[in-house]
Amino acid sequence: MLQNLGGAHLVAIVFLIVLLFGAPKLPLLAKNFGQSMRIFKREVSTDDGTPDTRADDAEPASPAQSPAVPNDLPK
Repeated sequence: MLQNLGGAHLVAIVFLIVLLFGAPKLPLLAKNFGQSMRIFKREVSTDDGTPDTRADDAEPASPAQSPAVPNDLPK
């Protein structure tokens, strides 16, 4: 299927992508795609059935650390 793509076809595809997304957004789109691929590769390589405990993952706050909520709310 991709063997039949020539230079003119690729130029047309690139033109349509630029037309759809706009030239200023393409670097941001490429950066986000690269970050997504890195995250995906990292998750696939570390998927051994155990929860991932990286330092950048924030744990939920315990009840002692959460802000106090008054018990006498108006009804």
